[in-house]
Amino acid sequence: MKRFSVFAFLFILAVSGWSAGAAEKITVLIVDGQNNHDWEKTTPFLEKQLEDTGRFTVDVSTSPAPDGTQAEWDAWRPDFAAYDVVVSNYNNQRNKAKEWSAWPEAVQKSFEEYMKNGGGLVNVHAANNAHAGWTEFEKMTGLLWRKETDGKRLYLNAEGKPVTVAVGEGPASGHGPRYPYVVKVWSQEHPVTQGMPEEWMHPEDELYHGQRGPALDMTVLATAFSAEDQKGTGANEPMLWFIPYGEGRAVTCLLGHVGKTDETNMIAMRCVGFLTILKRSCEWAAGEEVTFPIPANFPTKDAISVIEVE
Repeated sequence: MKRFSVFAFLFILAVSGWSAGAAEKITVLIVDGQNNHDWEKTTPFLEKQLEDTGRFTVDVSTSPAPDGTQAEWDAWRPDFAAYDVVVSNYNNQRNKAKEWSAWPEAVQKSFEEYMKNGGGLVNVHAANNAHAGWTEFEKMTGLLWRKETDGKRLYLNAEGKPVTVAVGEGPASGHGPRYPYVVKVWSQEHPVTQGMPEEWMHPEDELYHGQRGPALDMTVLATAFSAEDQKGTGANEPMLWFIPYGEGRAVTCLLGHVGKTDETNMIAMRCVGFLTILKRSCEWAAGEEVTFPIPANFPTKDAISVIEVE
């Protein structure tokens, strides 16, 4: 029987591409396929930003189009349980009959079980617009793009305390024109926001206001002031929060608008603040230690900071 030296064994492992660190990477599934935003452009960007860190391996599951056939929907069965965290870049769209397309019940139940058993969810921007009527998704997301009659509203007062507005009272979900705005961090202890400046400038983006939903068990980590002279509400609107769901964790980040006609070249997603939140949220929602430091080029209260892309 031939005997392999330790050096030969290590050589074989090196050639095969195996490494001890590979097993420690966080596995991410990005879900897309429908969105009123440019998912075909942003999903590859999000995938690259995560994989380039060396901390994540990323797969993508693309749903059928709104007018997908029954056979296509029957075949679409993402294996959520195979991943540490799901990043949603998904927002339902209407089909030709002007009905909202919905995930099949089997997929919804699979995702609910995944989250209850310790899975992670990171909703990016319009992903919180999705899945109207899916009660469990609305519970884990907390605030969503909905009518004023579809749930409570929640914002923070000047002292950072939650203020709840009853169903049917106050504005429905909306936003004014895109403009740069200051993000205010309310928690310096949470791993996702720890070490961030208390206030930092975010580049031109939509500032969602009047979000509605169950708003239960929410911890708001950051807000932005919705200026009345920008057709806003005059309130500190939640921009980043998390909700426990079963053994899992769901993070929602409303930053990151990239429209179908993107004249800003993805500036809202190229923000160093947004990208830091994305990477840290994926670590934390996966139940892992947050390892990404606050980068030296993190934005300040007076200056935006964005990365360049080809």
